[in-house]
Amino acid sequence: MALAMDPVVSTGWLAERLGTPSLRVVDGSWHMPAEARNGREEHLQVHIPGAVFFDIDAIADQTTDLPHMLPTPEAFAKAAGALGLSRDADIVVYDVHGIRSAARVWWTLRAMGYDKVHVLDGGLRKWLAEGRPVESGAVTPTTVEVAPKFDPGLVRAADDVRQILASGAARMVDARSAARFTGEAPEPRAGLQSGHMPGAANVPWEKVIADDGTLRPPAELTAVFEAGGIDLAAPIVTTCGSGVTASVLALALARLGLERTAVYDGSWTEWGGLADAPVVTGP
Repeated sequence: MALAMDPVVSTGWLAERLGTPSLRVVDGSWHMPAEARNGREEHLQVHIPGAVFFDIDAIADQTTDLPHMLPTPEAFAKAAGALGLSRDADIVVYDVHGIRSAARVWWTLRAMGYDKVHVLDGGLRKWLAEGRPVESGAVTPTTVEVAPKFDPGLVRAADDVRQILASGAARMVDARSAARFTGEAPEPRAGLQSGHMPGAANVPWEKVIADDGTLRPPAELTAVFEAGGIDLAAPIVTTCGSGVTASVLALALARLGLERTAVYDGSWTEWGGLADAPVVTGP
């Protein structure tokens, strides 16, 4: 089954292909702790037919206190295999918001060597608004064997960011709100410094999402990034609070043809907690 080159697929595209043997649908819904919602419980109540639930907090590095950091390729391969996500499957990821945590799952799968993965444009929100079919209850996938792989080009760690800031080899683009970026608003996670990395640009992730929860078209995305002072011809690394909305920016950049944009996995939850990490405030 040929997938579109665009990193997102439409609800109509998916609806026409539900039940196709090579298709795997993944619910990657996740909520901030303050939202007091449970993605797994909501998945059991309603999901797109056949969708398995991908828990970004469970399929993660359990040896760190940082939230939903990438696990080892071996641990990921085991978890993906348990979800029935073979490497030759056509994978479509969605979330309940429109596009938010689905982008993190999209990026994670790609970082772990999957090359046929897309995000459902508008997510479950748009799917439900259009009256498309849903189901409830647990989905039991057929376990498959998955060989571990890793694509380091899509991932940056704190030491990489230090080198980037020192060399100017890439532009750090921060997806957090303007108030968090400038340091005017406190971080939602306790104990973190406020502000941003020196030289970083700010493109709040909501700016790349349309009112209906879909990803903005290319011309509008280009305008958003250019308004944020971003040179789209130069290397970019995205960052945010914990690597979720940074992935939304990476998805938007992929729509513009920048498919190799890296994400700083630890993002501000890591950087803002490092005593020796450079932090500035203001615009």
